[in-house]
Amino acid sequence: MAAGPTTAEQRAPRAPKDPSARPSGSPKGPGPLARLRGPRALLAAAAAVALGAGGIWALYGSSWLRVEHVKTSGTKVLTRAEVEAAAAVPLGSPLASVDTDAIAARLTDRLPRIDAVEVSRSWPHGIDLKVTERKPVLLVEKGGKFIEVDDGGMRFATVDRPPAGVPRLVMNVSGSPSLRRFDADRLLVEAVGVTAGLPRAIARDVRVVRVASYDSVTLELGGGRTVFWGSGEDGVSKARVLAALMKAEPEAGHFDVSAPTAPAASRS
Repeated sequence: MAAGPTTAEQRAPRAPKDPSARPSGSPKGPGPLARLRGPRALLAAAAAVALGAGGIWALYGSSWLRVEHVKTSGTKVLTRAEVEAAAAVPLGSPLASVDTDAIAARLTDRLPRIDAVEVSRSWPHGIDLKVTERKPVLLVEKGGKFIEVDDGGMRFATVDRPPAGVPRLVMNVSGSPSLRRFDADRLLVEAVGVTAGLPRAIARDVRVVRVASYDSVTLELGGGRTVFWGSGEDGVSKARVLAALMKAEPEAGHFDVSAPTAPAASRS
């Protein structure tokens, strides 16, 4: 049988309880650091919201970041005034809200001479327009004017005077049987391909590209010389053979590369 506490133990004074002590297992309340985190987190969140709202207001609501000027580069035939009028950049609008894709679409739609354009924001107050114009590789004469055709076969502009160094296209295909398979637009593309694929030294000397059918393309050069090209097929081989033939026969007046494996040159 276990012995109970002795009389001395019963009479011994007990230690006073610590008023800050908590019974084990009782929930702990927030400490001083945790109590401080709440207000600080709220202040940080409020500051972030205020900063974001201020940034949005600066971009869209203030007068600080608005479009004040347009800068245009890359023009050769077009003038900067023409480009900027067609671009219709909304001056005075918030720079961040300007639709650069819409500006590019307006330019290529209103000015077919423009092949490509890069529209970008120039902070804090500008819009930059970097233009790439189409280059004519052939001219189609019509009604005393000249229609410029680029290397993709696109007729993009009509001018009063022919630009220097660009050959004329003459098409006499009204009686050609090939029209049943290849219409005038396809023959134009073939002529463009022939011209665009010529070596630069030869291309500068071409005055007229004459098309009688799909298989009959003739180049008229300076000095009365001619080149019978045939069809537009095997253009790379024909251009290489023609360059070699002209070097080997500098006095020739007529060259035939319609069959590049059997080229010919003659004085007449």
